[in-house]
Amino acid sequence: MATCTGATTTELEQALGSLGPIPAASDLRGTEPGLVMLRGRMGGDGNAFNLGEATVTRAAVRLEDGRTGFAYQLGRDAAKARTAAILDALWQGPERDAVEAALAPVRQRLADEAAAKARRVAATRVNFFTMVRGED
Repeated sequence: MATCTGATTTELEQALGSLGPIPAASDLRGTEPGLVMLRGRMGGDGNAFNLGEATVTRAAVRLEDGRTGFAYQLGRDAAKARTAAILDALWQGPERDAVEAALAPVRQRLADEAAAKARRVAATRVNFFTMVRGED
C-alpha cells in the first residue's frame, strides 16, 4: 500500500491495465474525502499536540469473487484511491505476483527518489567533533 500511496494516478491506472482482464469491482461504500488529525510531539518525544488536519480520500471495494480492498490516499483524488483499493483486493488472490510485477516500476522510482534525496542531504552533512586540550 505504501507503493500505491507514492504512485501517481496514471501509474496506478497503467499497473491495473497491465493485469489484463480482472473481476469487476463494486463499492462497499462510496469513495469519499475526509479529514484526519495530524499529531506531533515537542522535540520528538515530548507531550503530544494537534498539529493540524489533512485531507484523505478513502475507498473500499469488493470484487466479484468476494475479495475486498481498502485504500486511504492523501488528498482528494477519488480515482487514485479506488484504483489502489482494487489493486489491494487483487493482491490478496492469485494475481498477487502480477500486481507486484505491475507495481515494480513505481517501487523502483520511489527508491530512486529516496536515494537521490539521501545523497542531497548527505552532501550538506556537517560532522562535529570535540577537540581535547592538552591540559588536564
